[in-house]
Amino acid sequence: MASAFEYAPAPESRSVVDIAPSYGLFIDGEFTEAADGKVFKTVSPSSEEVLSEVARAGAADVDRAVKAARKAFEKWSALPGSERAKYLFRIARIIQERSRELAVLETLDNGKPIKETRDADLPLVAAHFFYYAGWADKLDHAGYGANPRPLGVAGQVIPWNFPLLMLAWKIAPALATGNTVVLKPAETTPLSALFFADICRQAGLPKGVVNILTGYGDAGEALVTHGDVNKVAFTGSTAVGKAIARSVAGTDKKVTLELGGKGANIVFDDAPIDQAVEGIVTGIFFNQGQVCCAGSRLLVQESVQDEVLDALKRRLSTLRLGDPLDKNTDIGAINSAEQLARITALVETGEAEGAERWSAPCELPSSGYWFAPTLFTNVTQAHTVARDEIFGPVLSVLSFRTPDEAVAKANNSQYGLSAGIWTEKGSRILAVANKLRAGVVWANTFNKFDPTSPFGGYKESGFGREGGRHGLEAYLDV
Repeated sequence: MASAFEYAPAPESRSVVDIAPSYGLFIDGEFTEAADGKVFKTVSPSSEEVLSEVARAGAADVDRAVKAARKAFEKWSALPGSERAKYLFRIARIIQERSRELAVLETLDNGKPIKETRDADLPLVAAHFFYYAGWADKLDHAGYGANPRPLGVAGQVIPWNFPLLMLAWKIAPALATGNTVVLKPAETTPLSALFFADICRQAGLPKGVVNILTGYGDAGEALVTHGDVNKVAFTGSTAVGKAIARSVAGTDKKVTLELGGKGANIVFDDAPIDQAVEGIVTGIFFNQGQVCCAGSRLLVQESVQDEVLDALKRRLSTLRLGDPLDKNTDIGAINSAEQLARITALVETGEAEGAERWSAPCELPSSGYWFAPTLFTNVTQAHTVARDEIFGPVLSVLSFRTPDEAVAKANNSQYGLSAGIWTEKGSRILAVANKLRAGVVWANTFNKFDPTSPFGGYKESGFGREGGRHGLEAYLDV
């Protein structure tokens, strides 16, 4: 993109990660082929290069993995919390030791910039294992009664936007509370979960405590509907979340669903404009907007709307799009051709409905999946781009006059995952935040995470909380 400065390429070396030509499923502590021998390829979104061939799990493999987890549960759940904590601490330390390798791997397989995987994802992954290791021997004091018991086997399905971080969100509390795990990563980003399987072996984790099944939606469906799975945890689309809720209805499975979002980022007239613009950029263009809690709806007070938009367009024109392994890159690749097609279709719908599109001037690479940072103005609440989750680097801009109007527009969504408030008045922050129907509300910042803080949504953004003390409850019989 156009810039006052020229940046020399600063690529991170691929030599720090050794990707094997093929990988099997990780069941009962060993890598094994799928029962029917099926495989699929995982592709790097920035170059369309085939990275590896991966086993594709089916129903028979799900059954094997669940049986392995059930067998391991008896001994794992009987361990004192302090002993389970030792394994979690060990996993966290190994993740730190291998963080550069894992960051490069995640960038290759996912398409996000290396500075995001290196500086945000991997530190948070390790932090979640450290945090829940600390809880493992203190469950009696978590507020869920004396001697809370684990549920059993947890079936976990994670998305492609934060593959290793979502794994940590799911596996760390499950193991800390004494459960065993069968986890299915997304089919477009299987590699970091398979590397995590190797970390489990390196940490000496008992066989069967963690099982990794790479595959497609049919494997995920077989996992969540398996009769011997006691807990289902899913992060992904609202449509799939609804299907899971229907499939487990009438069973005694405990379920948490973290689904889509259409977060409102509210900028009042007294907000520090430059700081707010940085927060807007972080809110929607971090990870190319492929974030469930992205601030994809910008609500700006009318009196400062022109000033905010001018500053925002100037800032977007300085973002650097390109090779995700380059440490200068701000905007990486879209995760898949399928996701790029969805983003493109929704943006075309926005234009057809009369919203005014502006895209940052930039040259898109000739190979891979790319979309320029884009914003829509002249948007109403009836526009598709203001209602539907685009899951891409696309921002819809609406205006408001009063705080009550801002709250009404922010809450006018089927989603309720996140929101942001930008103002210098602490009283306004508290007053507005209390009225927003969102699971997470940030004040004068956006997309800040910490393992001690619970995360989750309302309405069609799902139910249940992950992270913090609250994240323990989903894995305990309370």
